[in-house]
Amino acid sequence: MPLPRLLLLTLLTLTAFAANSVLCRLALFEERMDPALFTLLRLTSGALMLLLLCRVRQQSPRQGDWGGALALIAYAALFSFAYLTLTAGTGALLLFAAVQLSMLAPPLLRGEPLPRRQWVGLLLAMAGLVLLVLPGIRAPDPLGAAMMIGAGIAWACYTLRASRFGDPIAANAGHFLRASLPAALLYLLLGRLEASPAAIGYALTSGALASGLGYALWYLVLPQLGRTLAASVQLLVPLLAAMAGLIWLDESWSLRLLLSSLGILGGIALVISGRPPSGDKP
Repeated sequence: MPLPRLLLLTLLTLTAFAANSVLCRLALFEERMDPALFTLLRLTSGALMLLLLCRVRQQSPRQGDWGGALALIAYAALFSFAYLTLTAGTGALLLFAAVQLSMLAPPLLRGEPLPRRQWVGLLLAMAGLVLLVLPGIRAPDPLGAAMMIGAGIAWACYTLRASRFGDPIAANAGHFLRASLPAALLYLLLGRLEASPAAIGYALTSGALASGLGYALWYLVLPQLGRTLAASVQLLVPLLAAMAGLIWLDESWSLRLLLSSLGILGGIALVISGRPPSGDKP
C-alpha cells in the first residue's frame, strides 16, 4: 500500500475510534439519550454495516461465537453507561489504558518474563491510572471510571477472542449480530424510547461509521503497520478524543488529567517499545 494512502487510512481509523467517545458523549450528555438505547442502535447499525461489507467482499458473516458476542455487549454497555458521568477525554484515556494493560495479562499468567523496560512502563502507567482515579478535586466519578475500566477489560477479551478467526471483518459481523440480541434485552429491561433525532443520528453514526467501518479500516491497515507500530499509533486516540471534547463539548483538561495522561501514555509507550521484534507482524 502506498505510504500516503496508509497514513490517510490510519488517521481516518484513529479518528473513528476517538469519534465513538465524542458521539456517545454528545448523545448522552447533550441530547439526554438513554445509554441502553444508544448501545442497541450502535451495535445493530454496526452489524448492518459489517454485513454489507461482507456482502460486497462476497464473504460469509457466519463466523464469531457467543463468547465474543458477550464480551462485545459487555464492552458496549459499560462504555455507554460510563459516559453518563465521564468526559470524552477521561473516558477514552481510561478505556485505552485498561485495554492495553489487559493485553499484558495473558503473557504474565503464562509466566512469561517481561523485560525491565516493560516493567517500568507498566508501573508508570499504573501510577498514572491511580493518580487519575484518586478521590479529590476534578477526579472522575468512581462508578463511571470503574465501568469504563471494565469496558476496556471486556474489549481486550473481545480482541483476543476475535483474533482466533480467519476473517476479522466476517468475525466482527457475526459478533455484532449476536450482540444485538442481548443489547435488545438490555434496552427492554432498562431503556426508554424517548430520543431526539440528533441523538439517534449520533448513535447510528457511532455504530455504522465509527465502529463498523472503523473496525474494517483498522483490519485493512493493521497488516501494513505491524502490531508494535499499530499499538503505538493508538496512543493518539485519547488525545484526539480529548481535543474533540474541548472543541465540541466545551470540556476542559485539569492538571490531574494532564499528569495522569503523561504517565499512562508514556508508560504504555515503554511497554510497546519493549516488545520483542517477533511480535511486530500479525
